[in-house]
Amino acid sequence: MPSMPPPVRDHDTQWLRVSEFIAEHMGLHFPPERVADLQRGLAGAAGEFGFQDLAACVDWLMATPLTKAQLQVLASHLTVGETYFFRESKTFEALASRVLPALIDGRRGREQRLRLWSAACASGEEAYSLAILLHQSMPDLDDWHVTILATDINPHAIRKAVTGVYGEWSFRGVPRGFKERYFDRTSDARYAIRPEIRRLVAFEHVNLVQDEYPSLATDTNAMDLILCRNVLMYFAPAQVGKVVAKLHHALVDGGWLIVSPSEASQTLFPQFVTVNVPGAILYQKRDAREALAPARGRPVPWAPQATVAHPPEPLVGPSPPGPEVVEVSPFAAATSLYAQGCYAEAAETLLCSCAQDIPEPHACSLLVHALANQGRLDDALAWCDRWIAADKLSVAGHYLRAVVLLEQGRSDEARRSLQHLLYLDPNFALAHFAFGNLARSAGKDDEADKHFGNTLRVLARLQPDEVLPESDGLTAGRLRDTITALAAHRTAR
Repeated sequence: MPSMPPPVRDHDTQWLRVSEFIAEHMGLHFPPERVADLQRGLAGAAGEFGFQDLAACVDWLMATPLTKAQLQVLASHLTVGETYFFRESKTFEALASRVLPALIDGRRGREQRLRLWSAACASGEEAYSLAILLHQSMPDLDDWHVTILATDINPHAIRKAVTGVYGEWSFRGVPRGFKERYFDRTSDARYAIRPEIRRLVAFEHVNLVQDEYPSLATDTNAMDLILCRNVLMYFAPAQVGKVVAKLHHALVDGGWLIVSPSEASQTLFPQFVTVNVPGAILYQKRDAREALAPARGRPVPWAPQATVAHPPEPLVGPSPPGPEVVEVSPFAAATSLYAQGCYAEAAETLLCSCAQDIPEPHACSLLVHALANQGRLDDALAWCDRWIAADKLSVAGHYLRAVVLLEQGRSDEARRSLQHLLYLDPNFALAHFAFGNLARSAGKDDEADKHFGNTLRVLARLQPDEVLPESDGLTAGRLRDTITALAAHRTAR
């Protein structure tokens, strides 16, 4: 076993620095009263990193730019992945009786798609619970394009989730007959999730603090529902606000954020509307403009109160020179709005400026991203087509068209766009990565390895901190780390 750190030698200062380091890179909060937990976790990680001495491992960690794979090793020792099916049953009752019916009714007969994200899925019970809930609620499920993304920072938990095999402890509190309906008994008296449920869920590694989202490249945009339960309580206070803001941006207007009852606080979620239901508190994202509009025959208690400015006093004598007016271009204004998560306003700004003409490529790209992040996929695709019609050699246009088609579940058309793109630019890393993900989702691991290998060869020519085109901030180094981490999935499939 790796040795524990000596009880002296600037002990308090040393572990304060380590705690701050972990908080910055992973969001996890280890206050003084939890230093023993931090020490135990790092003692386990030290052996995996090849250190016999914990103090030497800590010194190395503090001096080394960590890769995503190394952060995942830390996560596997510093996070707890224990959970069970339909945990906090009142929350799932609210999902079944209120949230999902509203989402389904709003889409049925039109664009029949749903996007759900279990943002701290641990060993997968929460994500599969969502899949089972949809299976129970939607007799026409096969006619829908449903995405259930399940992510966690802990690679060991993800590997267990991918296998979909559970013991009795994961089923505490479930109704009689539940296991028999949705699981098959294994030879070692455990339970394997049935294929029709398992295929609904895609598992990925995501660091909620460091990774970029929402992003078309990682399929973390335009979510209808995000569950992020029993994880914010472990984050450092400075990181909670950042994570909540990014989750807010990842939701479409009208989308829902679900946290644990112990994490519910209007202080933490001021940008959401609080919805109280029996036994649970839910948070809904509303269009800011809706908050200012009169409701249909009822008050809107969460609307900000308008203030009426008093008219200025008349000036005596010559008017002083006013401030210099700096004209801001529509693209600059839209870029600022997009960075704030105001995707509807960013799109409208660009659309008003290009009512007749096709905008410049950088503006086209921003417009497609803004539309897709609202879930307006038909509009995003139409603009991609207009962009490509005006410039058939636009690599970015073909890539975004492929990504939008993938979100719509139109894989064959997306493949054709990606093939055309790689003919124009064989070194477009995200296109190779997209092909790899398509093959992986189809269970074609050898083909996926080939495409991921092509991606790595392209990335090898780039600097680690170089941002990839059309990636919403994803760097070459982070994508390289992601592909390395995906290799661990293969043994668990």
